[in-house]
Amino acid sequence: MPDAPTLTARRRMLILAICCMSLLIVSLDNTVLNVALPAMAKDFDATLSGMQWTIDAYTLVLASLLMLAGSTADRIGRRKVFMTGLVIFTAASVACSLAPTLESLVAFRMVQAVGGSMLNPVAMSIITNTFTDPRERARAIGVWGGVVGISMAAGPLVGGLLVDSVGWRSIFWVNLPVGLAALLLTLRYVPESRAPRARRPDPVGQVLIIALLGSLTYAIIEAPSAGWTSARIVGCAALALAALVGLLLYEPRRAEPLIDLRFFRSAPFSGATVIAICGFAALGGFLFLSTLYLQDVRGLDALHAGLWMLPMAAMTFVCAPLSGRLVGSRGPRLPLLVAGVMMTASGVLFAAFDAETSNTTLTIGYVLFGIGFGFVNAPITNTAVSGMPRAQAGVAAAVASTSRQIGQTLGVAVIGAVLASGVAGSSYAASFVTAGRACWWIIAGCGFAVLVLGAVTSGAWARGTARRTAERLEEPEDAALTKASAR
Repeated sequence: MPDAPTLTARRRMLILAICCMSLLIVSLDNTVLNVALPAMAKDFDATLSGMQWTIDAYTLVLASLLMLAGSTADRIGRRKVFMTGLVIFTAASVACSLAPTLESLVAFRMVQAVGGSMLNPVAMSIITNTFTDPRERARAIGVWGGVVGISMAAGPLVGGLLVDSVGWRSIFWVNLPVGLAALLLTLRYVPESRAPRARRPDPVGQVLIIALLGSLTYAIIEAPSAGWTSARIVGCAALALAALVGLLLYEPRRAEPLIDLRFFRSAPFSGATVIAICGFAALGGFLFLSTLYLQDVRGLDALHAGLWMLPMAAMTFVCAPLSGRLVGSRGPRLPLLVAGVMMTASGVLFAAFDAETSNTTLTIGYVLFGIGFGFVNAPITNTAVSGMPRAQAGVAAAVASTSRQIGQTLGVAVIGAVLASGVAGSSYAASFVTAGRACWWIIAGCGFAVLVLGAVTSGAWARGTARRTAERLEEPEDAALTKASAR
């Protein structure tokens, strides 16, 4: 890629807009799908776990492949990988709209995720290498985060309108025009870029990541029906633990690992990773619970359910760019504290006061969560990439994106499992609010974790660890070998 100063301001903003288009279709796809879940469940006669899999099959594959996509883009070319992702994602969206069974829909969603894995982390890497000034980059990331707000605002409304008027299959058609437009614009305006020294493939690490995330998610989702102590669930849990141990032992031994564990010596980076998991676990659980409650308990149609979720989406849309500007001018601490307080307050309102049973408290709970989620996204992204060398921007952005998808996967899996256990053997609608209390406490706990980690990992000590980590990562390999032999 040409150096950012050689690109005009207009060209840089156009590149940002193109990258945001990819985020829009990926984010919109998830929010639209949540509103369509009850209609899909009725069409396919799906169980609660079946609805979970339509979401988690996508986020699971996405989380498993994001780091591979980031490192591959750094190696063979970011624009090339980005365009490939657009083609796969758009084609798989069409296939999803034609799926004849729940199993085929889940399979096409997995293919869709393969394409999606090549979009967001690669787009973030392109943005990082286009906007090199820290304040300008923070503002660009704020705009990027605002797109999530747009998708949350538009998703429930567009999804509800399409589901009620045309049918749930039409929700996947939205990706076609946006994907084709982004593809053509990328070909015309986005320059190619590569890392000066990209990592080599790490197939063993990739297999271990897939084994870890796949077995853990399967165990959580299927445990309520199979039994927490069944051989199948215990075996999956053991496989997840073995894969985690394998990663921790194998990756540090590689000269160029898929996951460079040295990144986690930076307290801000480690904090951003865990905050991403907690924040997006809360989001995944929040959307899943809200959709089921509004449509299956209150009996609303998809459009009216989407309208009820609009206050949350509107707050995210307003607060995301504000968070980006605050990160650029004052750092990530204040946005993270605001996010933690608001998400915790929302969860407690539902858990302790049954907020969903009153229109007023339901709206307040949605507003609080929307503010919290709007503030959390920009500091995660900025912290993850700002302390790392530009040559590793793709990998660093992929770790942050992976953490988001892991969080959303676990949020839907855990919340769905807790809810299924709570409503088992009783009337679904009558027991939903009582069974949901434990779920809301989990969401409140995720918000509190964002608050605590945001405070701990954004101070002077944390910045010092980030600075030392960046110096180690930028150290030439031959110098590192010299030091090692000297010891």
